[in-house]
Amino acid sequence: MTDLVVSLAVLVAAVLVSEAIRRTSARFFSGEYWIYLLEAASTFQLCCCTHELKLLGETAEVGLAIGLTLTYTMTVIHLTTFRGATCNPSGALESVCRGTSSVRAAAGLIASQFGAAVAAQYFAASVWTLGLSDVHVRHQRFGFRCFDPLGGTLLEAAAVELACTFTVQAVAMHAHKVDEKLRVHCFAAVITTLVFTGGRISGAVFNPVLAFSVQFPCSGHTYLEYCFVYWLGPILGMASCILLFEKVIPFLCGKSTIGLDAPAAPKQKTQ
Repeated sequence: MTDLVVSLAVLVAAVLVSEAIRRTSARFFSGEYWIYLLEAASTFQLCCCTHELKLLGETAEVGLAIGLTLTYTMTVIHLTTFRGATCNPSGALESVCRGTSSVRAAAGLIASQFGAAVAAQYFAASVWTLGLSDVHVRHQRFGFRCFDPLGGTLLEAAAVELACTFTVQAVAMHAHKVDEKLRVHCFAAVITTLVFTGGRISGAVFNPVLAFSVQFPCSGHTYLEYCFVYWLGPILGMASCILLFEKVIPFLCGKSTIGLDAPAAPKQKTQ
């Protein structure tokens, strides 16, 4: 129980630190600087919380119900506090494809995301070094190492990441049909379900920058193999979803496919 309480405190601290950065940035910066800082702060929050949730789920004896409840709750908090940040390179690439963002702006956002992902690794390691709970102490004894996150073959894991991204993208493209008050909870329910169903095979990350922070440091596979699973899988999932719903289906139904007017992908993800 103590481990759970300490982990909850770490989650709260990560959210508060990130929110302080967002509020300070909004007060003293404007324009593209504010956008980059918002992206960095929100990605930092997402990665820090996922680091702690992953450690808690792997090393502490928390039940499935508690794990899924934490995933759902943190997803709601993330989607509520991100304020338009994508926290996902796929979202930045999608904006370029739709013509709503320049390549330079997208590159800046992605750089901000990866910088925040690395900062989250150091933040998590610094917190664990304090040994605030038995979970942190045990993890420190192993040198903060994490082991093979894949529970299946590379193709199976990549397929799971592709399918998860496809599902979330599809929900995002049709979210306008759901009452505005229920959209965040709809996304949270979908993400929690995907984490439950695909978590044992790939971790169900479906976010390249989050995977870079949480999964890439783990042993078991090479850097290129992780790129195949956690980068190529999500990008293909997003692209195939957009192609299906905005090109293939309208073509089969005899509708015009000119333009890409569907809503952008949601801001991701927690676990």
